[in-house]
Amino acid sequence: MGTAALEGNAMRILNRMLLSAVLLGGMAGWVSAQSTVIVVQGAGGETEFAADFDQQIKAWMEVSAKAGAKHIAIGTGSGEGPLTDRDRLQQALAAEEKAGLAELWLVLVGHGTFDGREAKMNLRGPDVTAAELADWLKPFQRPLAVLHTTSSSAPFLAKLSAPGRVVVSATRSGYEHNYARFGKFLAEAIVDPKSDLDKDGQISLLESFLSASHRTTEFYKTESRLATEHALIDDNGDGLGTPADWFRGVVATKRARDGAALDGPRAHQMHLVRSAAEQLLSPEIRARRDRLELQVAELRARKAKMPEKQYFEDLEKLLLELAALYDGT
Repeated sequence: MGTAALEGNAMRILNRMLLSAVLLGGMAGWVSAQSTVIVVQGAGGETEFAADFDQQIKAWMEVSAKAGAKHIAIGTGSGEGPLTDRDRLQQALAAEEKAGLAELWLVLVGHGTFDGREAKMNLRGPDVTAAELADWLKPFQRPLAVLHTTSSSAPFLAKLSAPGRVVVSATRSGYEHNYARFGKFLAEAIVDPKSDLDKDGQISLLESFLSASHRTTEFYKTESRLATEHALIDDNGDGLGTPADWFRGVVATKRARDGAALDGPRAHQMHLVRSAAEQLLSPEIRARRDRLELQVAELRARKAKMPEKQYFEDLEKLLLELAALYDGT
């Protein structure tokens, strides 16, 4: 058995230990941190696309309800009143807690444009630019995922990327401006049991991205069309993103820039609908476990450039910290 398999087995054993400790100790009476899901529907455009967007909005509303998340929909009403949808988005973000353990998911559905300099999401009324959204999101220190499913969305990924943040774009370039189908498949994948690639009873954001990307690729193959969209995911803060075909299972095998951490580990920790086992963990325990697991992932990424002895000493230290966390549950 290789070292990667041994490390994987160690992590699985520790997670089973944590669950057993919680089950034996009973639930401690904590209140779970409630996630917030903000879904923005842009200008519909052609009737065919508007109907597709409506389906996505409905799917996200249903998954929010299943997750027990606070759901905020923007761009779905009449649009009347003194506020534009751009204003409503800005105010919704301003009203959210900027720190804490509760996840914030921002889902953008619709059309986008890019003029070679500036990327925008098309809203009813004034559009929102990548630079504006980056400014509105700057104060957030809580777990944050931005799922930008429109055409020409790649420049948003570059602008919004930050350490500890997950950003998904439907395209790899601002010049991929045709209607993007990735969003439809993503809304379906987030609750589809087939998306559970590691069979842990829950679907992570990473697994949803990989499943939706695969379905998008299959769509173009089946229709004998040239693919006009290539989704990216970024969770290492380098703003470059990683395509789905760089992953083997849920582990990236390539990175966009030498020396950068691999994309994927943080996105694989985010679950909108958590398994029954995961729901038994307090937000604090889950956050501490996730932080240590990310350190293990970062250590693995540096393994090839480290003396073997030093690598295993550092790995042992992290695994012991995880074990101590589980013993104290």
